[in-house]
Amino acid sequence: MDFADDAFVLAARGHGDTGAVVELLTAEHGRRGAYVAGGASRRMRPFLQPGARVTVEYRARTSDHLGSARLEPMGEGPSALFDDALALTGLGAAAAVAQGALPEREPHPGVFLAFEALAGAFVAPEVWPAVFVRFEAGLLDDLGFGLDLSRCASTGTTDDLVWVSPRTGRAVSAQAGAPYADKLLALPPFMLGAQAGLAAGDVKAGLDLTGHFLEQFVFHPLNRPLPPARTWMLDRLAEAGRL
Repeated sequence: MDFADDAFVLAARGHGDTGAVVELLTAEHGRRGAYVAGGASRRMRPFLQPGARVTVEYRARTSDHLGSARLEPMGEGPSALFDDALALTGLGAAAAVAQGALPEREPHPGVFLAFEALAGAFVAPEVWPAVFVRFEAGLLDDLGFGLDLSRCASTGTTDDLVWVSPRTGRAVSAQAGAPYADKLLALPPFMLGAQAGLAAGDVKAGLDLTGHFLEQFVFHPLNRPLPPARTWMLDRLAEAGRL
């Protein structure tokens, strides 16, 4: 059960006097928990923050045992965002969502790449909230609960898709959904294509959409709420007028 891989730190907690148990999103080996000797030290603490990029050398006696890991930092990590509290909040929320949603030891290289893209987007304040929505949509897809936004569930048309069924996750056109508008979820245009611009309310609609299906298909079956860090991010985005 030994491997070396690239990873993002999702969470860390102290263990014993000097160590830490760290949750990692690895590129090829999925979400892994590992004991890091010296993880509580002043030297290690900065790169055990949620969203930090590291290389990991992982060892475990069997697949059922908590492994041990040696970590080395890559790049600046969260410290590059210290002047942007809102971006740090978003990075923490993304880590919490990934940690809570992903099964342990199950490879999800697509989620790693999506997290990598989102981590790089946090330097662009006007962009990253929409990228966060796309990250969550991609996470749902990788877990087998992808939204079908290709055509209207009722008519089959690919035009004027403005709603999503909260039950099936399939798109609905404006005409077909009009009689049921109060029961449908809004579909912001940017989720249909990269060329669509962002209008007021689009980010909130996107986060409401992905949040609904994360809660329904992922967290509720695990008897868990959506991560508090995600709720905190929504509150901070609302205060900043970014929803």
